[in-house]
Amino acid sequence: MSSRISSTMNLGQRALANSQTALHTTAHNVANQKTEGYSRQRVEVQSSPGYGHGKTRIGNGARMTSIQRVNNPYMERQLGNEKSKMGFLNGQAQGLMRLEQVYNEQSTEGINTSMANFFNSFRELSTNPESMAKRIAVKESGDLLARDFGRVNQQLHAIRGDANSQVALNVQEINAATQEIADLNKRVQNIEMSGGFANDERDRRDLVLKKLGELTEIRWAEGEDSTLTISAAGNAILVAGHEARRLDVVASPASGNKSEGDYDVVYYHSDRGEPMVITDRLKGGSLGGVISVRDGDTREFKNKMDAMAFEISRSVNEAHAQGYNSFNRTGEGFFESMNSIEDASANLKLRPAIIGDVGRIASGLEQNSPGDNRVANRIADLQHSKELFDGNTSLVDFYKGMVTELGLRTNNINAAVETQAGVVKQLDNLRESYSGVSVDEEMANMIEWQKQFDASARIIKTADEMFDTVLSIKR
Repeated sequence: MSSRISSTMNLGQRALANSQTALHTTAHNVANQKTEGYSRQRVEVQSSPGYGHGKTRIGNGARMTSIQRVNNPYMERQLGNEKSKMGFLNGQAQGLMRLEQVYNEQSTEGINTSMANFFNSFRELSTNPESMAKRIAVKESGDLLARDFGRVNQQLHAIRGDANSQVALNVQEINAATQEIADLNKRVQNIEMSGGFANDERDRRDLVLKKLGELTEIRWAEGEDSTLTISAAGNAILVAGHEARRLDVVASPASGNKSEGDYDVVYYHSDRGEPMVITDRLKGGSLGGVISVRDGDTREFKNKMDAMAFEISRSVNEAHAQGYNSFNRTGEGFFESMNSIEDASANLKLRPAIIGDVGRIASGLEQNSPGDNRVANRIADLQHSKELFDGNTSLVDFYKGMVTELGLRTNNINAAVETQAGVVKQLDNLRESYSGVSVDEEMANMIEWQKQFDASARIIKTADEMFDTVLSIKR
């Protein structure tokens, strides 16, 4: 008799412990309701093996088997992939937005205005070639045009500098994330090798993994030992077990699309080995987006500005050298001559002789012809001439086409960012509906487990009273 009462009391104690653990888990869920990346946890309870008594099989209550997180690995991987795409688009969008500000003709008087003023000044000069005031206007508008090209060149250089800083920052964040994942690998492995479930550690690892994917495109897999192996840029192993391999940035010489001093990303596959340059293989995440704009769009538009500055210098000098100035001299250029298109936008400058004496500005084709304005008209006509740029476009059309292309590119990226943000938000909502914590649901669970706790305590109290009854009979 007493053994059965004792069994009932033990059963109640186990039920009490189960309820206590479940209440603790519910409180843990509520406390982490706002924790980023947290997956709600639930107590797994199953019936304890019964025992036989003759032909009767008597139940033995319930026992807690584990505390597991509610998590969908497929959804987590899909969310990570989409966030990596989002990071890449954001990196591109931020870079293109900076580029667009350089060519913002609506809020500032940019290259288009300076170029129009320059050629218009020659038109004005053609009406009175001997006017010193109009010659001064030509000099000032030419100097302003050159300084405007220099301003754009400096701004493009600053954008590249900011991009390099962002590359260095992203690499630091990647190294911090990979080191944390390596540390979490060790903690997860230690906990699960001892038979437990590393719920909170896995949640944190999944969150850091997604943040790493936002920084750069990665591939990863979980081994049988519960550790993650992560690679990037093809075969660069960033994390293997408890070890993380670091990335670094180094200033590189000019090559390909990279300018002098641009940062290359290098990977150290061993402590003593030579670093491997992986810049061109980083295609995804915000790091890939920043590199794409730095080495692609920024370089492309700088080359176009250089080509435009070089063409203005070449064509104006060619026409100007055919004319005669106030001193009846010919063969002199208006801008300083350039031998290369590279950095032409930075090197576009008026000849010192023109700056020192506006009488050196040529306006006519014939010597000793004060009213001759044919050279001034010829230079003014260069603004809309289709004979420039290998005979296929004018300066105005070239610049407008460049600005239009940049605007379309920026609009397309912004639209892609908006679309991708919707995809990520939808997946985030799906994850929250499956793995997130609902306070209302947890409160309902808390009341349920509280009642079960009270009932379990009542079982123990009843068994205790039964013991007292049995003992009183013996007395």
